[in-house]
Amino acid sequence: MVTTLTDVRHARRVAEQVPDPELPMLTLADLGVLRDVEVTGDGTVVASLTPTYSGCPAMAEMRADVAARLREAGYARVEIRTVLNPPWTTDWITPQGRRKLAEHGIAPPGAAPRHPAGPVPLVLSPPRRTVACPRCGSADTEETSRFAATSCKALWRCLTCREPFEYVKEI
Repeated sequence: MVTTLTDVRHARRVAEQVPDPELPMLTLADLGVLRDVEVTGDGTVVASLTPTYSGCPAMAEMRADVAARLREAGYARVEIRTVLNPPWTTDWITPQGRRKLAEHGIAPPGAAPRHPAGPVPLVLSPPRRTVACPRCGSADTEETSRFAATSCKALWRCLTCREPFEYVKEI
């Protein structure tokens, strides 16, 4: 079977539209977990996904949803690969994904922390950060819980508009 560039582009467009099961306003492409889509010589569509963290409970659902969408689009042979290296980072969330988060009342993450090569320094206190309210834009906010509905989010409250909101933590 001859694979054309059109096949690859179409398969990628299909996979890019799959919503994240935990943040359904985002697609897997917006979130940056859809790493690659290719069509092999025998016509198998191979989609590569990187979980947001190694124990992400949504990964099985993501894999099943991508495979189902590709099969619905007419691809008979579908393979979903999990790619762990390099590990996912919140820096991979697209600008469109960050905008969608804010539009849905979730504060998007800032830049992920950078660590030099070698041992990771032990820090016993949480980092100080300013998180702007996604509703009113105020920086006068406070963290109310390090964990929210998913472990990659935290709960915050705006002290200006008094509204609670979730914040996607930098990874």
